[in-house]
Amino acid sequence: MKKQLLISLLVFLFHDVSSQNTDTIKIAAVGDIMLGTAYPDSTFLPQNGSFRLFKPLHRFLSDADVTFGNLEGTLTDDMSQVKECITKEKCYFFAMPTEFAHSLRKAGFNAISLANNHVNDFGYIGRKSTKKSLRKHKIHFAGLSEYPVDTFTIKNVRYGFCAFAPNAGTLNIKDLKKAEALVRRLDSVTDIVLVSFHAGSEGVEYQHVTRETEFYIGENRGNSYEFAHRMIDAGADVLLGHGPHVTRAVEVYKNRFIAYSMGNFLTYSRISVAGCSGIAPLFHIYTDKQGEFLKAQIIPTYQRKYQAPKLDAQKKAISIIKELTWADFPEMNDMISIEDDGWILKRVHHRTKM
Repeated sequence: MKKQLLISLLVFLFHDVSSQNTDTIKIAAVGDIMLGTAYPDSTFLPQNGSFRLFKPLHRFLSDADVTFGNLEGTLTDDMSQVKECITKEKCYFFAMPTEFAHSLRKAGFNAISLANNHVNDFGYIGRKSTKKSLRKHKIHFAGLSEYPVDTFTIKNVRYGFCAFAPNAGTLNIKDLKKAEALVRRLDSVTDIVLVSFHAGSEGVEYQHVTRETEFYIGENRGNSYEFAHRMIDAGADVLLGHGPHVTRAVEVYKNRFIAYSMGNFLTYSRISVAGCSGIAPLFHIYTDKQGEFLKAQIIPTYQRKYQAPKLDAQKKAISIIKELTWADFPEMNDMISIEDDGWILKRVHHRTKM
């Protein structure tokens, strides 16, 4: 009798865990990825291949349903169409060898944003090569004017994916009406809509979400706050921000998760990773099958120039996100908690009995 009871209990527990796993979506998300560049020469490329750069954090990337990152640059072996350089000392054009796409897929990435200010570094040839390389390794991508969105199915869940930036040849983050219409269309044919955005001023002095239009070197970089809220109003479920090269706050709006900037995750060379610029979150975001936020976890990482990113025992990314979130979104105090171990949890409000 006891044996039968134990078997029944185990079957129940197994069924319960299986149901929970089936009903919960896990999204891993990071910010900028630039695996070194062959321009102006190969000294800016990692030795012994690029996959080794993912190894210290591979386990955090490879066990999600969707693993997202922003590819800050191109995948190309042809640098003949390099952009004109105004000041030679400050030519930051990023050409990752096409073979590096294999490392992205091996690391776990299956959704990549191409909407940023470096996708045009090597003109049409670079864009075409980047798309071809990602397709070859079955990595979904979005954000280009000629390839704005992607849809895909994983474990019977249909995803809609789009990406925006203020840069030429990308989906325009400043055209909110068109962006809303696109998100509505995706929402009508998919279960979960993922929206990536490359926006905001750059640098350590621009870590705060201002809720206003931001400019950098005279360029209109959009209003991240207004954009994120309007996309959620239109049907978006998870908003993934990058561009400022530093970590920013998080927000939960209408029970949807927003990461305003995930900073530099893996930028091997030619991008400063000094101080706060080398500290970044790796997010695990959990939603239900309709995209509603359940919980998230901040896995704190750091990187040094010419090195792989690593787990940060000092948990600086957690502290930074806590501080910025309470400063920029004090109303979040009533909605979420950010624990010392990085868990972002919804607060439970109990009704007082009369």
